[in-house]
Amino acid sequence: MLDVSTTAWVATIAVVLVLFAVDLGLAVARPHEVGFREAALASTFYIAVAVAFGIVFGMIAGWDYGGEYFAGYILEKSLSVDNLFVFVVIMTTFAVPRQHQQRVLIIGIFLALILRVIFILLGAALLDTFSFMFLLFGLLLIFTAIQLFRHRDEDPAVEDNVLVDFAEKRLSVTDQYDEGKLSTRIDGKRYFTPLFLVLLAIGSADILFALDSIPAIFGITEEVFIVFAANAFALLGLRALFFLVTGLLDRLVYLSSGLALILAFIGFKLGLHWGHLQNDGVPEISTSLSLMVIGVVLMVTTIASLIKSKRDPTLKAKAGSIRAHPNKGKSDGDQPQK
Repeated sequence: MLDVSTTAWVATIAVVLVLFAVDLGLAVARPHEVGFREAALASTFYIAVAVAFGIVFGMIAGWDYGGEYFAGYILEKSLSVDNLFVFVVIMTTFAVPRQHQQRVLIIGIFLALILRVIFILLGAALLDTFSFMFLLFGLLLIFTAIQLFRHRDEDPAVEDNVLVDFAEKRLSVTDQYDEGKLSTRIDGKRYFTPLFLVLLAIGSADILFALDSIPAIFGITEEVFIVFAANAFALLGLRALFFLVTGLLDRLVYLSSGLALILAFIGFKLGLHWGHLQNDGVPEISTSLSLMVIGVVLMVTTIASLIKSKRDPTLKAKAGSIRAHPNKGKSDGDQPQK
């Protein structure tokens, strides 16, 4: 069991909050289109911070725990890239002006962190109290993996979002953006702007991603501190990464398939862990093997995607969905993999 002092918790949370505050402050104070150089420098900085934290943590806590952190970080970073896919779909659907996109991103990422903290605490409490939750989490991940693979050539149906649909029907919403404000006055009456709907869509998407990512990382480690740190550092820098890889996202045509395979693997790992708790004779999958499988799947997925998209530049990657688009015919969800 990892023994983390209160000082270590406070220091880690403080570093994360300061970095988020700086990122949010820059996005709000200086709304602008983020260029490639700025995005590259910021992405490099946040990845370097995450790696430096992992090295220091591994040296202090031991490399068994350090390996769990890096495996969890890589897993959450890869799932976060799928987050970016959905953010692209949402902002394209609502035609968010580019100068406001970074503000939307950082708020969405901060909401994701808050939601994941809640789910981390809830998940840890459930796993500590009921061992069968390992099996339930594993089955949830396998089900999600199957659904994601089945609907890998679809994007989430943003227009069918329950919260957004409710807001559009019950609230006064204008179709005009007003300098990045969430509400505005027109002829003396208060209206919500489309930016409010965008944040609702992103917030609800964050909930769905938390439901997948938290059980997944608990398949890597049961240590709450590692789960929090891996999630927090994976989410940091997503704003910059969004602008850095926006063009590349369209070319990752096999990403949804790769993520489905990873989720299925982690689900199987959780099932074995539950079995091991019941009977010592049931084998477990080690952290080193998990790290290798995740790394190999991501590498093969990326290389295969780039080769495929180079051969056929007309192909566009999809975010993937856990359910069929309700407006599509039954056969649409069964299209062959690109």
